[in-house]
This record gives sequence, structure tokens and C-alpha cells, in this order.
Amino acid sequence: MDGAFEDENDQTITINEYLNKVEAEELEADLVLGGDEGKECTYTMGYMKRQAIFSCLTCAPDGTAGVCTACSLYCHDGHEIVELWTKRNFRCDCGNSKFGEFFCKLFPKKDVENVDNSYNHNFKGLYCTCGRPYPDPDVEEQEEMIQCIMCEDWFHEEHLGLEPSNEIPRDEEGEPLYEDFICKTCSTICSFLTLYPQTRWAAGRQRGDAIVNNVKDKNGLEDISSACGSGKLENDACSQVSGEDNAVADANSDSVPVAEASVIGESSEKNIGSNQNTKDGNRQTTCVLGVDTVSTLPVLENKSLFLSKNWRDILCRCERCLDMYNQKHISYLLDKEDSIAEYEKMAKQKREEKLQQQDGDELSLFNKLGHVEKMEILNGIADFKEEFRTFLESFDTSKTITSSDVHQIFENLAKKRRRAQ
Repeated sequence: MDGAFEDENDQTITINEYLNKVEAEELEADLVLGGDEGKECTYTMGYMKRQAIFSCLTCAPDGTAGVCTACSLYCHDGHEIVELWTKRNFRCDCGNSKFGEFFCKLFPKKDVENVDNSYNHNFKGLYCTCGRPYPDPDVEEQEEMIQCIMCEDWFHEEHLGLEPSNEIPRDEEGEPLYEDFICKTCSTICSFLTLYPQTRWAAGRQRGDAIVNNVKDKNGLEDISSACGSGKLENDACSQVSGEDNAVADANSDSVPVAEASVIGESSEKNIGSNQNTKDGNRQTTCVLGVDTVSTLPVLENKSLFLSKNWRDILCRCERCLDMYNQKHISYLLDKEDSIAEYEKMAKQKREEKLQQQDGDELSLFNKLGHVEKMEILNGIADFKEEFRTFLESFDTSKTITSSDVHQIFENLAKKRRRAQ
């Protein structure tokens, strides 16, 4: 029995800790939902760049359908719901042919099927190459997972296929040093990224190690260099490649630690920006890489990629590269709004606007009241603070505040009100 009381006391938290916890949970929810308050079905907005999606295993146990936030709350309340965080280019399925005779309560007039939607085993509540659920009922301590920006599946660190001597790049405090992650399966689609060494962090000691390992014997960059020497490529592209080759050499020297690798990336990014000739704001007339990115690409081993900050800004946007992105169906990599960082930034802005509006509404309501009503509200707040302070002064801190204690506070306030009248 004594042990039971000790456990209960260990779980006791202060009011400030509780309020901070609630605020943190609300912020986390807003970041996941992207500021969506879940009042309307998002179907009418078409295939959204990114939105929170849920899978209802009660209605679609085969995992071939996803619903928006509002539908998960209004149409599937009480069902077995899987939270999928966010998905790109997705349109709400609620009530379409995948749900049989079940109709959406918010927007029933939907197409039979959303043909551009993409589904993976996450919609069945399974993740990673191990195909396990999250949280995993067979594991006591849940391992943090990392999401691939392409297939959008989630992976355990131990299943990323990293070399024994490597690890996810993090700083001394354990915070990630990379911005995005691409799993080893999807990395084969992005072999062209090995031609942008400044965009990538190494998994392990130094970023340069991954550059040489991922570009087999540096054939990709050597081919470009030899082509530049023969005068086959544009001058701008050659000067750019030479700079990248030097960056690889510098990154492989023992004098360049991971902390300085980001500086190399930022410098390379500025150099690329200065050498690019653009038209219409986005499209380049000169290819940064100077190679045929459709038929001539370096061989990339199946290895996970960790991408540095602002890596999307560095990607070439010439006509040839744009065609390559389209053929591979990865044009979304050029869209900064596709990133989770931008999604969360948008969510934070919506949250701040919502809180400011709430404060404004409350102040506006208060200002519309007469003098007597204002004084009653202010006196009521003062009485509550005094009663609560008195309660805390007399409360045994070794015990836990219960609902009966809270009710007693309000009963005491009511008694004082009656006596004052």
C-alpha cells in the first residue's frame, strides 16, 4: 500500500507544470493539424499540398482510404482511427466508394474515387520496414521514428540501414542537424542529389564521407569535370561544378568537422545563386549540373540521405532538370511549401492569429459592457484569486488536488456572494 501512495505522489505536478503541459499539447496539435480547426470537410479544396489525414480502420480496414480532420471528428467519432500526421497531394475520401453505404455527414457529394490519392501501409496502422504499429504494444519504450519526405513512411533508426559506425546526424544536445530525410529505397530515385554535395549531411562523423560513398568512386563528378575540360559543357555550369568538386575535396579532409560542413553548404548555395541565369523568376536557362539528368546519373547505393537546411533552394530549375523532376513525379521537391517546416510555420502563424483574435474578441466584449458589469467581472476575478490563494496556503502539499477540492472553492465563493448580498 505504501508503494502505491509513493507512485501517486510521484505523478503529482504543479499547476504551472500542468498549464505548460496543456499549452505544449495544444501547440503540438496545431502543428499536426496545420491550424485546421476541423469544422469543414476539406474535399472542396481539392488535392491539398499538405494536410493532416486520418485512416478509419472501422470503415476501411484494408487501409485504402483517408479522411480529413473534420470528418475524423464528425463522421467517424467512436471508430478505430489511425492518425497519419500529414500527407501531400491528398483529397478527403470520406463517404466515397471506398466506404460502401457510409456517407459523409459534412459533404456527401463526392466523386466515386480520388484517383490521385496515394496510400501506403501507414493507412493500416503499420510503419517502417518492420511493418509494426505505433505505438507498438509489444515494446515498453517507444522508439522515436523519422519520416521519409518522399514515400512519407516512418522508420525506426535501427531499421534505416545505416553503417554500424554511422548514426543520425545530431548536435551535442541531440537535436537533428539535418532538415529532411530520404529513406534508402527512395534515395535511388534521387541519385541526382549526389551532384549537389553541399545539400547533404553525412550520417556519422563527417559530411564529406557520405558524399564520396554515395557517388560511387566519384564517377558522377569526375565525368562532369572531364566534360568541362573538353569544352563540352556551358562555362557557367563548368565553373559551378569545379566549385562543387573543391567542396568535396575540402569536406574529405580531416580539418573539416560536421559543424563547419554547414558553412560549406551555405557558401555553395550563394555561389549557385550568383551563377544561375534565370527567366520568369524560377526557370533557369543554364543547367547547374551540366549533365543529362535523365540518362546520365551517378550510381547511388541504397543508402539513406540526410539533407541540410534550405537544400531545396539549391536544386537546378533549368528545362532539362524540370523535365527530369516531372518524369520521376517528384516536382514537389521544388516547392518549399511542401516541406514540414513550412507547414508548421503556417500552423504557428494561424495559431498566433487565432489567439490574437480571441484576445481581441474578449476585450471587445468587455468594452461593450457597462460600468457596473465591468466592476462585477473584475471583482469576481479578484474574489476567485483570493479564495484560490487562501486554499493553497492551507492545502497539504503532500496530497493531490481533487475535483472535490475544486468544487469546495466555488462553493466558498458562492457563500461569500450570498452573504455580500
